Amino acid sequence: MTERSGPAGDATGGSVPTTPVCYRHSDRETYLRCSRCDRPICPDCMRDAPVGHQCPECVNEGRRSVRPARTAFGGGAAGRRGLVTRTLIALNVLMMIVSVLSDRGGDSLIGGSGFGGLLGGGTPLTQWGSVLSYASYVPFGEAHGVASGEWYRLVTAMFLHYGVVHLLLNMWALWVLGRELEALLGPLRFLGLYLMAGLGGNVAAYLFSSPNTASAGASTAIFGLFAAVFVLMRRLGRDTSAILPILVINLIFTFTVPGISIPGHVGGLIVGALMALVLAYAPRMRRSVFQAAGAGVILLALLGLVVVRTVMLLG
Repeated sequence: MTERSGPAGDATGGSVPTTPVCYRHSDRETYLRCSRCDRPICPDCMRDAPVGHQCPECVNEGRRSVRPARTAFGGGAAGRRGLVTRTLIALNVLMMIVSVLSDRGGDSLIGGSGFGGLLGGGTPLTQWGSVLSYASYVPFGEAHGVASGEWYRLVTAMFLHYGVVHLLLNMWALWVLGRELEALLGPLRFLGLYLMAGLGGNVAAYLFSSPNTASAGASTAIFGLFAAVFVLMRRLGRDTSAILPILVINLIFTFTVPGISIPGHVGGLIVGALMALVLAYAPRMRRSVFQAAGAGVILLALLGLVVVRTVMLLG
């Protein structure tokens, strides 16, 4: 303990008791002490603690020893802020703006097929980034599509939309479902779920759509989120009666409204459910390892299907 000596003793040989000083500021007298290490601390060094006050060093040591909060499925508590959901929405809106700017025909916002003609038309950006199996007429007379080596389309398509109505419908669903799922899974696991479901839907569109049919939209990932909400709620023992009617209504729209990619929606639903099962039922022991391994298996299976489809188209 750091202390400062008092004045010399009196004529009888007695001594004056010393006054404690702050262990961090030797020029400051104090009678306060850290409730953890019992060292003297001045008011500037005093930190509030559950019991009494502590010095800065004990506070930092306590923070290091406390495990960060985790969700029921191993994710970080930062997902409660919904930053990934907001970022995904912003990215989709940005891509819509770029898509509109790339269009010179004027029908990119409203005027296309589906929903009574309310969906917008294609743009040079959607032609570049949509899921397209194989086409020899766009542009410059060269062959284009996933089968021609443009595998990036399987990813870019989930961030492109045909018109503002198409975008708004998907972003509303992402806002409602995304925040809840991100809070349950944490940012990283939620992002993995979203991307894997979107990729799965686009792979299904590549597998089962005709070669010259293009498709795009975040709905492949959105349908995966619907499935994930159902699986995770069941895992937590919560009521799932509210999600089922919404899912059924969306499936009815998928099969009855023209211009909607049925393989894309169904594929996203199936892959989203598989990813949710991996995240929800991974054993608690080494949970992150099992979740990552399960996601890797699904990804490899999807890439294998792409290879098989490509060989069939070009063979």
